[in-house]
Amino acid sequence: MKKLLTLLLAIPLMASAQTVKGTFSPAEDYSYAFLYEATPQGANYVNRGQLDATGNFEIPLDSTVAPGIYKIVYAIPPEENNFDFIYDGNETVAFNFNYEKGVEFTQSEENKLWASYLKSMDMVNQTISNYYSKNNTDEEGFNSIFKVLKDTQLAYEESANGKLVSAFIIANRPYIPSEYEDISTYSKKLKQHYLSQIDFSNYLLQSSSFLVDRITGYVFNMVENPSDDTYKTHVDDVAAAISNEHLIIKTSLIEILWQRFVTLENHDLANYITEMYLLDLANATNNKVLAETITSYKNTSIGTKAPDFDIVANGTKTSLHLLEGAENYLLIFWSSGCGHCLVELPKVKELVANKPNLKVIAYGLEDNDVKWTEEIKNYPNFTHTIGLGKWDNPIVKTYGIAATPMYFLLSSSKIIMAKPYEYEDLEVVLKSL
Repeated sequence: MKKLLTLLLAIPLMASAQTVKGTFSPAEDYSYAFLYEATPQGANYVNRGQLDATGNFEIPLDSTVAPGIYKIVYAIPPEENNFDFIYDGNETVAFNFNYEKGVEFTQSEENKLWASYLKSMDMVNQTISNYYSKNNTDEEGFNSIFKVLKDTQLAYEESANGKLVSAFIIANRPYIPSEYEDISTYSKKLKQHYLSQIDFSNYLLQSSSFLVDRITGYVFNMVENPSDDTYKTHVDDVAAAISNEHLIIKTSLIEILWQRFVTLENHDLANYITEMYLLDLANATNNKVLAETITSYKNTSIGTKAPDFDIVANGTKTSLHLLEGAENYLLIFWSSGCGHCLVELPKVKELVANKPNLKVIAYGLEDNDVKWTEEIKNYPNFTHTIGLGKWDNPIVKTYGIAATPMYFLLSSSKIIMAKPYEYEDLEVVLKSL
């Protein structure tokens, strides 16, 4: 009887164990599914599941796996190949995934409800779009459409009551006019409402991709053909929408906007964000790395004057800004111990040989001057100066140097004209002079 009782007690315990499982297709494109717990600061590794021949995997979840937002990473780079899901601590989460079609949840009421909600809201929004695209002024039709929108939102909020997904459905509450509005009025109020329902202090929202998607959608998609002035206004709106009581998440989200403009090579907008918001936020949160990164980017943006530094050569002392006699200057940060530098500098020497109006300033980042002194003899026409301390030299932070060689093309007045990343890029830039 004792053995039978033990067995009966074990059965419900086994049955209540939760898992994350899924099927990836085509199976041959994937090998592992990595499970991470998402947090506002990043993601913590939990476990991994190896896919079988048919693309299936399963990861058991024990009591240490707390309710919250989780990520499945399925390829590299991980920041581009992942998706969020909700785990409530009670449900098994199951899905099918295809890169083209995305993720479809087959188990988990939380995730199925969110997917159903988004699909339903998309359908209603398409109806609204169709209504306005036909220049419709039928108030009865208008009221009918927005009644459906209101009823849909309320129905899903009721269904989500007591669930984690409720935070997302409430944050996504749409703008619903109380009376007929033309397209111009509706669009204006829709934009004003876009960020107003979001609780930026909510841990689940902070941990998910929701807030990032929302703010980037607002900044980049709320106007069909935005100008830089429009972008600046949108950034201002985002900054105003996030209370300074939540400095960490505000810093993180504003940094994401900064990074997006850096990627787009929109230096003016990136530096606007730095000057207006991000540098103060970095200092307020004691984020020294971020402060240094955005400052060095601002210092070396195209169109700005290159930061000055001393040049000591042949017993004489001058500075970058005091150099004269050339239409352009090529500033190279390099090191005599850098293999790539020793390969590329001879090529640069050959490339500039027939360009008398171009002068090369070679700044050596070195631990000592022994090898550097010998190496610079190969480049007698370059202007050489040395920065001891190598990566600890202050010029590294000033110019944001993360690797060598690093190139800057300057005008005669030392304005940064180009920042070729690779030698091949430098070749293209110099051939255009």
